[in-house]
Amino acid sequence: MTFESLLERTDAMIQEAQRRQGLPEVSYSVEPSRQARVDASSNVAFLMARKVRRSPYAIAGMLASECKSDELIQDVSAHKSGYLNVVARWEALAGDILRACKRPGYGGDDLGNNATVTVEHTSVNPNKALHIGHVRNIVIGDVIYRILKKTGHKVRVLNYVDDSGLQVADVVLGFGQLGFDMATPTGKKFDEYCGDVVYVKVSQMCEDDKTLQEARNEILRHIENGENETAKLAEKITRQVLAAQLETCWRLGVRYDLLNYESHIMRSGLWGKVFDKMKKMHLTHLETDGDNAGCWVIGDKVIVRSNGTATYMAKDIPYAAWKLGLIKDPFGYMPYPGQAERDLYQSVLKDGQKLDYASDKVITVIDSRQASLQKAITELMARFKSTKDAYVHLGYEAVTLSPETAKGLGLDTSKKTQMSGRAGLYVSADVVYEKVYDRAVSETASRNPDMDNKTLCEIGDILAVGTIRYEMIRQDLSRPIVFDMVRSTSMEGDTAPYLLYSYVRARRILEKAQTAPDYDSDLGVAYSQREKSLLRLLGLYQTTIGDALKNLAPKVVARYSHELAVAFNGFYESHKVVGSQTENARLCMVDAFCIVIQDALDLLGMKVPARM
Repeated sequence: MTFESLLERTDAMIQEAQRRQGLPEVSYSVEPSRQARVDASSNVAFLMARKVRRSPYAIAGMLASECKSDELIQDVSAHKSGYLNVVARWEALAGDILRACKRPGYGGDDLGNNATVTVEHTSVNPNKALHIGHVRNIVIGDVIYRILKKTGHKVRVLNYVDDSGLQVADVVLGFGQLGFDMATPTGKKFDEYCGDVVYVKVSQMCEDDKTLQEARNEILRHIENGENETAKLAEKITRQVLAAQLETCWRLGVRYDLLNYESHIMRSGLWGKVFDKMKKMHLTHLETDGDNAGCWVIGDKVIVRSNGTATYMAKDIPYAAWKLGLIKDPFGYMPYPGQAERDLYQSVLKDGQKLDYASDKVITVIDSRQASLQKAITELMARFKSTKDAYVHLGYEAVTLSPETAKGLGLDTSKKTQMSGRAGLYVSADVVYEKVYDRAVSETASRNPDMDNKTLCEIGDILAVGTIRYEMIRQDLSRPIVFDMVRSTSMEGDTAPYLLYSYVRARRILEKAQTAPDYDSDLGVAYSQREKSLLRLLGLYQTTIGDALKNLAPKVVARYSHELAVAFNGFYESHKVVGSQTENARLCMVDAFCIVIQDALDLLGMKVPARM
């Protein structure tokens, strides 16, 4: 039994009161209350007022008169504002909440019924290092994976590797014809070298040089055709960049199940099969006049030009259909080495194992600039599969750097800086990690002068990864992020260090106690308002995860984690635990807090340190 039990009991009581008073049925809500000394409230009276032509306060009073206290509910009353307020019987509810927190898998339940879901994220061109803007995509996708996994879904995580685009042609031109050395300079990763040096310089050289532009286009044609020396060089370069990119992702705690290569999709024949199916289903038609005469279109979007070449959208359509299992899988699969914790495979066109990657639902994490294209593909997949929500685009806004952070990372600017690989305005995720890591180690060492170097490094890594990940998902996906190094590493406020330090504080209380928390004893003690606030949040963990799942919103878990940490710290600063008259009940609260916040932080991909 959790706090939801109180909400469910209140809902049932309101329905019975409606029936007894002869009041009309309305769709209302029962929610946790943020008022002091009130635990739940309902807006039911407001929604009835117009129908029965009485004030919300009068209606709330009518309902309250029919609601009787029981083992969970102590009091039901009408507030002058019109809300129906409920006070819980905490001596009964607290023990149930605390014991629920100890239950394995608490908060998840089997909301997914083992449904198969594909989450596609990252999908960064393999011609440069990941920058901090890419990290938002990666972290969003990984947290969505963790939420789905927690709630009983069978999840596959895909990384689409665009190894055949114009940006790849740039670096192939640089290494193959313009004399750039394939050897990585000392102190640089290969992905960083390709992006910072080769890609930027070749892009600049091609801007006003038609000869180089034609050479680049010729390279692109060779890459798309495959089975030639240019395509082999492209594969060598992109696989080396990809390996370096994956090192960054793995360091941030991100894991994948499959790497799909765009070049394989293009050469597999998938497009022709999907295109034939679309024509048979009348999902596309040939324009006979106007600007798009001779083109195959979907709505107002061209998918095949009049010269027979496919557009960018046409590359995404067969991949989307493949993810949903709408077309026969032409690929084989081989293990990709190096990933810890779970197996990683990559697509191949010849040989390889046959594996099933078809899913009931697909969630693709792509920034909001591609919303129009993704909307068209989503609508097309719904018609293919005859299921409205089978294909979901999860969009998000860009990441910028605050002026102070940009300057500290080597960009001399007075403005917020949005990442742009082609323009060279780009700070790699590795550089940001190192800066945050160094800051974390320095501050931890200043507070713990006797701490050994190994422990300092471990804590530095936990804080660096946690800080970066938390900053990427603590805000709504529809809001741009301004990443600020100083603010994000503060021990106060809505930050990762604040959350992690709250956990460390709680563990120290448990370590100092002479006895372990006894959840089987009588926990029906008198609880203060601060204790009730903490208990209420502990009891709402399951509701929180359900909300995050329903809305595909990592922020819901981040916000909950912060509110839980604030509630714990308020309790910690005003209540003695060890040696108090209600020591065991308070130890159970501290232990339950550790269990729940550690699980919530794990959903966010954050590990917890032993010390800070």
